[in-house]
Amino acid sequence: MQNPASFYKTQLERHQTASKKIFKKLSLLSVLRLAVFLLTALGVYISFENWRIAAAIAVVGIIGFLYLLSVYTDLKAKRNIHKRLVAINNKEIEIAKGKFYERPDGETFQDPSHFFSLDIDLFGKGSFFQYSNRTALKEGTEKFSKMLLSNNTEGITDRQEAIKELAALPAWRQNYEAVAQGVQIEHSAASIISWLKTYQPFLGKTQYILTLLYAVASVVLIGLGVAEIIPISIAGYWLLLGLGITGRYLKQINNLSQHTERAKDTFKQYALLLKAIESTTFKAPLLTEKQKLIQSEALKASAIFSKFSKTLDALENRNNLISAVFGNGFLLVDIRNSYHVEQWIAKYGHKVDDWFEVVTFFDALNSFGNYAFNHQSFTYPIITDQPVTIKADGLGHPLLNAEKRVNSDLILEEEQFFIVTGANMAGKSTFLRTVALHIVMANVGLPICAQQSKYKPIKLITSMRTTDSLTDDSSYFFSELTRLKFVVDTIAKDKNYFVILDEILKGTNSTDKAIGSRKFVEKLVKQNATGIIATHDLSLTEIENELTAVKNYYFDAEIINDELFFDYKLKQGVCQNMNASFLLKKMEII
Repeated sequence: MQNPASFYKTQLERHQTASKKIFKKLSLLSVLRLAVFLLTALGVYISFENWRIAAAIAVVGIIGFLYLLSVYTDLKAKRNIHKRLVAINNKEIEIAKGKFYERPDGETFQDPSHFFSLDIDLFGKGSFFQYSNRTALKEGTEKFSKMLLSNNTEGITDRQEAIKELAALPAWRQNYEAVAQGVQIEHSAASIISWLKTYQPFLGKTQYILTLLYAVASVVLIGLGVAEIIPISIAGYWLLLGLGITGRYLKQINNLSQHTERAKDTFKQYALLLKAIESTTFKAPLLTEKQKLIQSEALKASAIFSKFSKTLDALENRNNLISAVFGNGFLLVDIRNSYHVEQWIAKYGHKVDDWFEVVTFFDALNSFGNYAFNHQSFTYPIITDQPVTIKADGLGHPLLNAEKRVNSDLILEEEQFFIVTGANMAGKSTFLRTVALHIVMANVGLPICAQQSKYKPIKLITSMRTTDSLTDDSSYFFSELTRLKFVVDTIAKDKNYFVILDEILKGTNSTDKAIGSRKFVEKLVKQNATGIIATHDLSLTEIENELTAVKNYYFDAEIINDELFFDYKLKQGVCQNMNASFLLKKMEII
């Protein structure tokens, strides 16, 4: 696999060069368009007395102008892709330097009632979400957060294979992201799907045939008028008749147009994304399964979406006054285009949900592939059914600087409970979040920050950051008790949960806290729970002498020459060095 730093640098230079080249072509096309316009105007002016020659010059000039405009538009779209790819690679280079704190932090996805979302820096400033999210679609972002929060222990190896394959396709992933960024969609895919499923058509085949016959009659009448076989004024009356027929359906057409205008950009964008998925050969079962959802038709989903997008564009042309008057007066185009839209909805409307879901899925999973590509030194956990929940060598926190990060070995067996003690700032809370992220990332299918790891899949539940609630009129202590009851009740129903607790019962006095904490740990052990609790209460460590499932570990601190030192290494035993008094004196508080 390519080196991330060199890949991003190479891609940045490549797309910068391509963007500059296309800019030169766009400048030349602008000059040519202006020249065609001026020459056409001059030709029409010179030959104005002979209207047939003037008309021919005008037609040729308009065709040439529109062709150059089409080429210009296509080139501009390509340049926009290159410009977005420049921004994407610049972003990766900056994030690699640790500059990601201004990115969307996903704080809206935090939920105090969730199993762990509030406790482990998954969302918020400096969070895993802020660091790893690369989604470009709103629905993709929601899908990405749901996958992080899913607590899904099934199908991990399939997700690993899918992420590995996407990690090996950095150019494809970046192009997908660049295309997905192409249109700022104001209306959600969910609202569009809801409209498609509930839409009631107002046109039938009879009306469609009428539009065809009317258009043929219009061509004949105009031809006869130009040939002066019949008065040209008849064509004018015929135009008024067409406008009257269109007016009969004006209310329904306006309503349809209002909804299609919202959906147009979405379908145009999704057609390009579906094409990117269809045109790639995947091997991972999870990816090929998603591909099959968009390959069940005789036509590919991207072609179906693209065709519909063009139909929506045609209907939108009614906003042009000339097109609205002459197009409807002579060709009944609004009725015909509305019929095409309704036929598409009737045939494919019920399948759009699946197609949108595939696009959203790849948008979300690309973020995981990107993360894996950027962290090639990380390891995919070996999934095992042995009674060892986590056996990791060199386990560290994935968001810490690799040069400063201190890793620890961890062996935590099934139905085993660790009590972790340690001085302030010695690393207890960071360790808890390290273990929590190992579980979350492993369940998602991501590589984890360790040299190697064996993992028996388990769901996560935590109680680390309980807060009081003024809106619910509940105290801090009551909120914490409610959370602890949630933990106990959850494990009573399903013991396949890894429990992480940080200094529980903080809202009561030390004696009461010690007694309550002890009884709570004993309760969890009795429930055969697996997990870790961090505490400053050394009396809690005495449980190890009574319950074989409990093991004591600690993080140490040393005071040398009146300076405080931490090694941030997990050790077996009980911490003997506390540092609160020392820090109070050191900071001249006491």
